[in-house]
Amino acid sequence: MAIAVEISAARRRSRAVSETLWVKGLLTALGVAILGLFLLLPLATVFGEAFSKGADAYFAALVDDDALAAIRLTLLVAVIAVPLNVVFGAVASWCIAKFDFRAKSLLITLIDIPFSVSPVISGLIYVLLFGLQGWFGPWLRDHDIKLIFAVPGIVLATVFVTFPFVARELIPLMESQGTEEEEAAVVLGASGWRIFWTVTVPNIKWGLLYGVLLCNARAMGEFGAVSVVSGHVRGVTNTMPLHVEILYNEYNYMAAFAVASLLALLALVTLAAKALLVWRFSREIAADARQ
Repeated sequence: MAIAVEISAARRRSRAVSETLWVKGLLTALGVAILGLFLLLPLATVFGEAFSKGADAYFAALVDDDALAAIRLTLLVAVIAVPLNVVFGAVASWCIAKFDFRAKSLLITLIDIPFSVSPVISGLIYVLLFGLQGWFGPWLRDHDIKLIFAVPGIVLATVFVTFPFVARELIPLMESQGTEEEEAAVVLGASGWRIFWTVTVPNIKWGLLYGVLLCNARAMGEFGAVSVVSGHVRGVTNTMPLHVEILYNEYNYMAAFAVASLLALLALVTLAAKALLVWRFSREIAADARQ
């Protein structure tokens, strides 16, 4: 009787997951159409408009002084923000996944705050804190420290909106791995620092790289928070997304799309690296499971 029930349940599951050929084809065509309409078509439009006046005009727009300044600032902010988030994300994930303490749920909630707060609001908060009329504005002015409408403010805003990415990739990974290997290292007399570098880091390296890629992509493409704290000083505090906005508002569409295409290229490179890491990471997990 039990065998008959299991066979019947298996047949129902098989019917539930199997579809006719025309349904599969329809679903596939619908997926491809949506992908082309909302992803491939806009991407092709960006590159088409960027090269609308020829390759010479395209490269001339990219080597413009203001464009080069925006590119340098974007890369500088990413170079500063991403390592800071890597350090914070690795340490926070290690604490949350490997230790039990009272404030664990509070720490997880704090990590998720940038996901629930609008980037524009987060930028406005920095203005209210560190602007000339903000809480710490008079003290910063007296000590000749300028954060808002300057590069430090852009870095702070970018760090805020991007710091959950590394932590959120590592926390579930570390929790799934457990603490057995770390406990074994403690029994063998290893120090905490040695355990972290020789036991924990090798186990999370692919997840860490995956988080770094996501964090870097968001850092280079951030607009809302950076727009509030930058001051839009052309050639000084404009990142690439802000420079695209200025060029577009000036009806210089070709140059705007040229800089936007460079951002798109960076995004495509990040996407390719992400896909490679997912493939490599899944293969390593499968290999470890077979051992």
